[in-house]
Amino acid sequence: MRALTIAATGMSAQQLRVETISNNLSNMSTTGYNARRAEFADLHYQQVSRAGAISASDGSVLPTGVQVGLGVRAAAINVNLEQGSLSNTGGDLDVAIEGKGYLEVTLPNGEAAYTRDGGLKRSADGLIVTSDGFPVAPEITIPEDATSISINGDGQVFAYFSDATEAEELGQFTLAGFTNAKGLEALGGNLFAETEASGAPNVTNPGEDGLGTLRQGYLEDSSVDAVREVTELIEAQRGYELNAKVITAADQMMAATAQVR
Repeated sequence: MRALTIAATGMSAQQLRVETISNNLSNMSTTGYNARRAEFADLHYQQVSRAGAISASDGSVLPTGVQVGLGVRAAAINVNLEQGSLSNTGGDLDVAIEGKGYLEVTLPNGEAAYTRDGGLKRSADGLIVTSDGFPVAPEITIPEDATSISINGDGQVFAYFSDATEAEELGQFTLAGFTNAKGLEALGGNLFAETEASGAPNVTNPGEDGLGTLRQGYLEDSSVDAVREVTELIEAQRGYELNAKVITAADQMMAATAQVR
């Protein structure tokens, strides 16, 4: 009774779809989050009779054959790289990326990670860091006596002081671009890591090589569309229920077969 295992793969696929939707909805308020979508492919087929096989002594050929599908499998969880809307926060260290690109941060082990979460903070030493305390690369330190900070679209960071009329440049943010940004590995905490699929990062100044620019005082909202997610959730639930009914029907068929005398 192949229907039992086939329907089981269908239930597993719809369960993965629901889990993906659940993660999207739980991150609908996460800064810079990109919605995910589960994608599926059919499993291999059992060839009962192959198309094109000779079916008779006169050389007749089967036009289609008999191929029994054995279910479905997860092919990928695709990331939608559509940029979310920008929200005005007014924070000096809040920066949104308008366009492509990622801020580079340095992890405690010295490796690089990448993020679109521009909700930056200032450490006790004046270093510009992420919400988790990871320094942004290249490192920029804000003097203790600075009265305000300005960040222009090109990533240049300026500090203003009460005893000076002109601003002092502290450094410049860079952005990292990837040939295949969908191939980045999600680490959690709004961080991504480079992989073989993503390719090596192209690190340059904002506004160059097709990368976006920075906008101070704004943060990028999540790109999750709640209405679309709820609609797909209902579809996944119905798909799960239908596959469960197939298992029930197959079980009843097997019970009827066992009662034959």
